[in-house]
Amino acid sequence: MDDALWAGTVTYPGHESAELEAYLARPLGDRPRGGVVVIHHMPGYDEATKAIVRTFAAHGYAAVCPNLYSREGAGVSPDDQAAAARAKGGVPDEQLVGDVGGSAAYLNSLDGANGKIGVIGYCSGGRQAFMAACSLRLDAAVDCYGAFVVNAPPAASPMKARPVLDLAPDLSCPLLGLFGADDQYPGPEEVGVLSAELEKLGKEHEFHSYPGAGHAFFAVDRPSYRPGAAMDGWKKIFDFYGRHLAA
Repeated sequence: MDDALWAGTVTYPGHESAELEAYLARPLGDRPRGGVVVIHHMPGYDEATKAIVRTFAAHGYAAVCPNLYSREGAGVSPDDQAAAARAKGGVPDEQLVGDVGGSAAYLNSLDGANGKIGVIGYCSGGRQAFMAACSLRLDAAVDCYGAFVVNAPPAASPMKARPVLDLAPDLSCPLLGLFGADDQYPGPEEVGVLSAELEKLGKEHEFHSYPGAGHAFFAVDRPSYRPGAAMDGWKKIFDFYGRHLAA
């Protein structure tokens, strides 16, 4: 691990060439490196997610988190952007895939890029990471407790999201799944259905469920944080990316 890095706000084209604001962190060294697209959770493009981006850079990756709510207006606070996007039911799936594709292209344009790209997402971002890995050519994907891959949201939920299990035959890369055994969205039965489908299709995947952990157990700024599960999850993420994103 080398903690000498650069981090800051950048812009680049996303879906349909719309300008995306994003947070980039990358090592200062010149060794070839893989890239990681970090998909933020539905609460938005926040400080906790930016800390995750810097963590990947400290471990040798160029990482970027696109602000998926950039289209909600220049000069609008991230909190207000997130509120506006949530009121619309979240980010349209096609737009999300285009934004991740633009983020991957941006990472591959940076000096030192080795051409390998991983994606990781949390909560709604976990579903979106799975969807991106089924829609784009990627090298590794991590789904951290992504809800609504298998089941639709509850009727009362404001989130507009369809199940995306039907995309599984197109999964383009190995998938790591990290889940809380006490989570409801996704519940253990949903995780089992997804694992069984990937097994049937012969898709490379490894899933881990943590007893005593519910939703958002990685979130250090929430009561849901479970240090033991999160620390083990980070170890599994870096082992997984080390195997699939190396030069």
